[in-house]
Amino acid sequence: MPLLGLVGEVGSLATAYKKRLRDGPGLVSGKQLVREELGDVLWYVAALAHRFGLDLEDVAAANLVKISDRWRTTPTADRIIFDAHFPESERLPRQAALTFTLQQREGDGRTVSVLTHDGTPCGDPLTDASHIDDDYRFHDIFHLAHAAVLGWSPVSRFLLGRKRKSDPKTDEAEDGGRAIAIEEGISALVFSYAARHSYFENVRHIDHEFIKTITSMTAHLEVSILRSADWEQAIMTGYDAWRKLRTQGGGTIHLDLDEQTLTVEP
Repeated sequence: MPLLGLVGEVGSLATAYKKRLRDGPGLVSGKQLVREELGDVLWYVAALAHRFGLDLEDVAAANLVKISDRWRTTPTADRIIFDAHFPESERLPRQAALTFTLQQREGDGRTVSVLTHDGTPCGDPLTDASHIDDDYRFHDIFHLAHAAVLGWSPVSRFLLGRKRKSDPKTDEAEDGGRAIAIEEGISALVFSYAARHSYFENVRHIDHEFIKTITSMTAHLEVSILRSADWEQAIMTGYDAWRKLRTQGGGTIHLDLDEQTLTVEP
């Protein structure tokens, strides 16, 4: 009964709100009606919590944690540098310049994207690996965005030769094949989602349930201490850069882990 009562009262609240919009905020009775309906909603919320043995204060506190995770990125003072205690050669560079160049592959003439750092190739030349020309060949930019914003990217560590081999357990669990496959899976998953949303050109937020899928995929990894809002920032940073690379046909990326930014130049 409390749940059905709550549904009914929310409907009454919506009606009161509609009348307030129609009659204007200056109508005193409209404000009083909204106040009355909110009181009824709160009564049924309290009754429903009691029915399930829940404490409303605890419910409210848990909701604040949820909101903080979803809408507020981790404060700078609380951020952990995952490789701070490793040799410098095993740390992600705090600042770096990398270049994406398009080339014609010998043999089949397909266009490939080549990523270089200080003139040295990082990984293999990439095609779109698709029947559709969608510029997924630039997808390493998403891994670089993860590195910039999250301070985490097993793929970027592999590409830049920054795996933490001095600690075999960390190298295997955090920088190894499984972690790399998970990050590649996240990139492909997000790209499929982004393709249905204009590659986030005019979108700044991602469905909460979609973000939860990503955080569940990384729940056993060091990046799990970061928030959903951090993931959203990393994804948007990556796609802002990807769209520029796509338009320009490549470019130079300035990676800055201290400022959590990626800057793209022609």
